[in-house]
Amino acid sequence: MRWSGWSGASGCAAIDKGTNQPNKFLDPKSSESVLPKFSTGRRDDLMQMHYLLAFHEYWTDPDHNPRSALYDGPMLDTARSHVWAWDARPYPAFPAVASVWNDGGNYARGHWITGRMAGQRLAAVVAEICERAGLTDFDVSDLVGVVRGFYLTEIGSARAALQPLMLAYGFDATDQGGKLVFRMRDGQMGAAFATDRLAVSADLSGPVETSRSPEPESAGRVMLGFTEADGDFASRQAGAVAPGDAVPTVAQSDLPLVLTRAEGAAIAERWLAEAQVARDTLRFALPRSAMALRVGEVARVAGADYRIDRLEHGDVLMAEGVRTERGMYLPAPHAEEIPEPRAYLAPLPVYPVFLDLPLLTGSEVPGAPHLAVGGRPWPGTVALWSAAEDAGYALNTTLNRSATIGRTETVLARAPAGRWDRGAGLRVRLSSGHLISAGPRRVLGGANAMAIGDPDSGNWEVFQFTEAQLVAPMTYELRMRLRGQAGTDGVMPGEWPIGSQIVLLDGALAQIDLPPSLRGLERHYRIGVAARGYDHPTVTHRVAAFTGVGLRPYAPCHLKEQRQAGDLAFTWVRRSRIDGDSWQAADVPMGEEREDYLVQLWQGAVLLREDRCSAPGWVYTGAMQSADGATATVLLRVAQLSASFGAGPAASLEVTL
Repeated sequence: MRWSGWSGASGCAAIDKGTNQPNKFLDPKSSESVLPKFSTGRRDDLMQMHYLLAFHEYWTDPDHNPRSALYDGPMLDTARSHVWAWDARPYPAFPAVASVWNDGGNYARGHWITGRMAGQRLAAVVAEICERAGLTDFDVSDLVGVVRGFYLTEIGSARAALQPLMLAYGFDATDQGGKLVFRMRDGQMGAAFATDRLAVSADLSGPVETSRSPEPESAGRVMLGFTEADGDFASRQAGAVAPGDAVPTVAQSDLPLVLTRAEGAAIAERWLAEAQVARDTLRFALPRSAMALRVGEVARVAGADYRIDRLEHGDVLMAEGVRTERGMYLPAPHAEEIPEPRAYLAPLPVYPVFLDLPLLTGSEVPGAPHLAVGGRPWPGTVALWSAAEDAGYALNTTLNRSATIGRTETVLARAPAGRWDRGAGLRVRLSSGHLISAGPRRVLGGANAMAIGDPDSGNWEVFQFTEAQLVAPMTYELRMRLRGQAGTDGVMPGEWPIGSQIVLLDGALAQIDLPPSLRGLERHYRIGVAARGYDHPTVTHRVAAFTGVGLRPYAPCHLKEQRQAGDLAFTWVRRSRIDGDSWQAADVPMGEEREDYLVQLWQGAVLLREDRCSAPGWVYTGAMQSADGATATVLLRVAQLSASFGAGPAASLEVTL
């Protein structure tokens, strides 16, 4: 029978000197909340990482964990060791979503390994870059730090890959006897040289030469761009400003690294401090007995510390350095902030509305219908796919912003076209978008055009409004309206009922691709987010046919009748759907291939006579009246004909015989 011990749980908080007391933790709600001995309380993921590595390496070593003579296994079964604490809550939702979990504030300096396991030691990352470059003789033992994420945007040299790491973590690379040695910039003094120990050199004007660069050459403000950890991994910036610098020179850098906000701020502050202090440079000479001095080391000369940047070997050792201070490299106390991620947006269907509309600006494709799509929130580019049947779809068009769509909450009664309708406000409730008021001049210039109608029947009236008053959330009252615009007075019903669809006719709509040969034929359409494809469950399916209202002639206007010796002479005025508002010509342009009208005479529900004429006038003779048996009251209906559309809406005139 096998008997072996289990490691019940091991773990260490990600906090400064956490290994001094691995069981200690910070929790404002706990009476046992306490820092490990001698800890500064600063977040330290590397401490936790080294603890776990040391624990694993120690207990997987047979010298420390011998195999039993009584059973086939070690004293401690490391395969069953557990780490406190891996959390089943998904990272980065935990710790970021504080509205769901209220202990997320303890994560930064807590025992959690969730979200930290992908991090790598800085030394390991630098070593891998060197090995990939074919280097074998290098030393990374001095490097300290955790790399949470590092990405290369292009293929380059090892130097290019190391550069952002060297800038962010503050270390140098020097060649020491053929070995590439990486050392942290910690500001610690390695050697001290009194003035009387310096060598004499003809290249120097004295024992030492000092210089200071002009202040404008050093940045007074540093901005650092990076990818933020523990959240949505979005781009973030951190900055530091030198105190007392009224108009600072800005130095902007972006690092291909994943950092916390505190780390980004600390790097920016260190860069600024280095830029300010490194204005002071020093040249001096040393005797050959100081040959042990290496580039990158800190030497104290003339009472100040300088990092050696250049060494020249000759009769004497010529050294150049820049001033440094140890305090620049001490960890800065920054409050850890867990970023709140954007709320998850589940895939939702969009709401499409097809509109077979007349020409509004004259620049549209005459026979093609429009498509409006609403969505809250807007999911991104929306695509329309079309096909002759519910298969074999092809991309038709795309839309890039949500349309303003809603429903009416009050009745809109019929009103004369071409005159300001000052009646009661039309109340509409929007499902997407918003409305704003516009002055009369802007409205007469085309602003605030809106379609009202029934998507099922395809009947739409175009009207405009000047005043949009917000009366409730997403609810407006529209006043000062112009009704029956763009020739839709001919299809205006007695009233538009409550629940009628409304769509603001702005740049959010798009015309679909519909060849003239497909007008009037039912086709299948799928509408949904372009990135998901037409077979996604959230895609909306529609079957629709369109007549091409943009080709529909306007109804004639100003119908009149005149009696002439028993005959009835009718006249009217032609209207045009193309450039009909121009005052430059004596008559409006001909919008159709030829002038042609359909004339009908009705008595009640009985059609007495139907005729066609090519001029804006028609005579109902006494003989016709006798032949038709017309008596009492008749209704004249006149419609303009189009070779491509057929009869447009009819104008009517009631006449008593």
